[in-house]
Amino acid sequence: MNVSLRGVENEGRRHAAAHEQAVAWVESPLQLLCVVEAHHAGLLGPTTRVVPRVGLPALRLTRREIERLGPPEGLELAEPSQRAPRPGRTWAVGDAFSGRVQLALLTSVPGRTVLVDDGLATIRLLELLVARRPLLRARGRHGLGRRALGAAAGFRLRTRGPLVFTALPVPPGLAEDVEGAGVRLARHDFAWLRARPAHRPPPERTVVLGTSLVRNGLIHRDRYLRWLERIDEPVAYYPHRREDPGDLDRVRRITGLTVYDAGAPAEMTLRDLRPGQRVLSLPSTAVTSLRVLLSARGVPVETVDVPDDWWTASAGPSLRSHLQLFAHQPSRPSQSNQSDQHDPGKVAP
Repeated sequence: MNVSLRGVENEGRRHAAAHEQAVAWVESPLQLLCVVEAHHAGLLGPTTRVVPRVGLPALRLTRREIERLGPPEGLELAEPSQRAPRPGRTWAVGDAFSGRVQLALLTSVPGRTVLVDDGLATIRLLELLVARRPLLRARGRHGLGRRALGAAAGFRLRTRGPLVFTALPVPPGLAEDVEGAGVRLARHDFAWLRARPAHRPPPERTVVLGTSLVRNGLIHRDRYLRWLERIDEPVAYYPHRREDPGDLDRVRRITGLTVYDAGAPAEMTLRDLRPGQRVLSLPSTAVTSLRVLLSARGVPVETVDVPDDWWTASAGPSLRSHLQLFAHQPSRPSQSNQSDQHDPGKVAP
């Protein structure tokens, strides 16, 4: 199901007739960027106040980049806060698994709720809404109180008939089920960002996106570093915002690899790559959004297929499957010698 942006924009304007400012609470760079896109598309009304969560350096850098590019008219970037703001008549959030967001859902007056992308967790959210299950993260242990909060928040969210504003390819079967659950989907292709001046691309042909899977304990550190070492050409490496500083120091020592500490999301820093360049990444939402941004430019964005022996015991089969949900173009290991058989190593051009 894909709701047209024109129809949803008209709905947003009708709600704006009450002259109430939309409020957005963001806890990650991607959430912030997608709230800007939702406002630009007219889904939140003429004015939107965006409150970032305090204490997140990557979020601060993303805000600085949006300010440099010039935010859409009517969008106000408020000072960071530790507490989620009181929802307005229209409320935009990204992480519906956040305890702060769920408490706000239960204690506020019902209004329009717009959910923006928060990585692949967005797909899990849709699955749980359809299944009428508690809104709980895939990892971690949840006590009785947390489960009760997740169940109540899921019920409240379904009764609000939320709009999900996404750049992710929602599987057709899930999209139909989502429609039946009263949740609407509106797709976007980063229209605001594509119209802004872009960064100069790195000179290296191959760009590798860093990963949080090592720090999260889902893949083995030595396997990942060995793969980076075996890419036999100059590499531009863009760290993930949650990479361990110690791991990043080891990455910097790899011959032929240059680390670019951009800070802002890859969607903002890499959208001007040229034909002849390519992007490699382990499973990541950035793969999907970069494909949206770069496909028309003829730049391939390839997901590296993670071998079984890379995964740790913390990564169960269902989690592995979810992480690789959109790995439509997995890279194959090099067959040049026996030691390469368990590495995604040299990806074919």
